[in-house]
Amino acid sequence: MCFLCDLKSPHTAAAPQRPEHVWSARRAFLLAGSAAAVGASADALAQVEVGKSSSVRKLVPAAELEGAATQQYGQMMEEARQKKTLVPENAPQVQRLRKMANRLIPHTAPWNDRARSWQWEVNLIASDEVNAFCMPGGKIAFYTGILDKLKLDDDEAAMIMGHEMAHALREHARERLAKTQATGMGLSVLSSLLGLGQLGDVAASLGTQLLTLRFSREDETEADLVGLELAARSAYKPQASVSLWQKMTAQNGKGGPSFLSTHPSGPNRIKELQANVPKVQKLYEAARKG
Repeated sequence: MCFLCDLKSPHTAAAPQRPEHVWSARRAFLLAGSAAAVGASADALAQVEVGKSSSVRKLVPAAELEGAATQQYGQMMEEARQKKTLVPENAPQVQRLRKMANRLIPHTAPWNDRARSWQWEVNLIASDEVNAFCMPGGKIAFYTGILDKLKLDDDEAAMIMGHEMAHALREHARERLAKTQATGMGLSVLSSLLGLGQLGDVAASLGTQLLTLRFSREDETEADLVGLELAARSAYKPQASVSLWQKMTAQNGKGGPSFLSTHPSGPNRIKELQANVPKVQKLYEAARKG
């Protein structure tokens, strides 16, 4: 998950009333029937191998974190709208991204049952930044820079979207935040706070940190592999995961995309993807026939 803006709005225990001028979810793209669509996910077992999610993430309540993310996403989109950098809904690139999301979403529930009730949103921001993110709860944004500078075809763009969705599905932000709080406050203190019914306070205060989270290489590997499988099940070419990261690596040599500032990459990243492409090839072929 990559976040570029450092919104300074404080969060309180109870979500503040949003001013009338603030961007409304009704004006965002809520993927039609997303909750119902998620239930139609393919029955086949996962083909890529990732470990179990860390139990420490449970120290941060999912519902409150998703609520904080939704609020912050709305603020970001409103800022973009006011600056006239929020790309109109009828723009071809926005429609392109939303069609991708509609293909990927039905395959998300096996990775996180909460995704069945997420109100998925997809928006595009006009910016030279090479970046994209998916906040907890399914709030997705792409920046035009990642599409234009890398000259992504649909398969490669779907790999980016699948990767970002995977961060949300695997609750990497929730885990990172929980570990940060556990380290800073001590597990016993944090547990005590949560036990005293201050879940909303903790989650709301953590919401502002979503903009600066840096994922671990383990998180990145998980997101790569889960995103690869999501895309393959949605009939996007698995080999595009390799060409995407070849492009990303080349772009990094030209000054470094913002994407890599929060998505650390190791020398074995492309090799790992190449090793997993055959595992999902049959899923891709079946999806193409279906």
